[in-house]
Amino acid sequence: MNITLSADEELIKKGREYARAHHTSLNQLVRDYLRRVTGSGEIEKSANEFMELARTMPGRSDSGFKFSRDAIYDRHSKR
Repeated sequence: MNITLSADEELIKKGREYARAHHTSLNQLVRDYLRRVTGSGEIEKSANEFMELARTMPGRSDSGFKFSRDAIYDRHSKR
């Protein structure tokens, strides 16, 4: 089934850029999102998506960064 959606031009542009960077289409992003929010997505597909994101978009810390347990507690107490 086809539908027509309207969105801000800049949002569409950013969506297409995101899709391109993730080797997919804007249409596929919308379909995937609708599956997730309606609960009709498959658990295996979600797990695979997570693994792909974890593999391709790992977190990065500044050079020389060291984990500090005190820093975590300081951050949480400022909330």
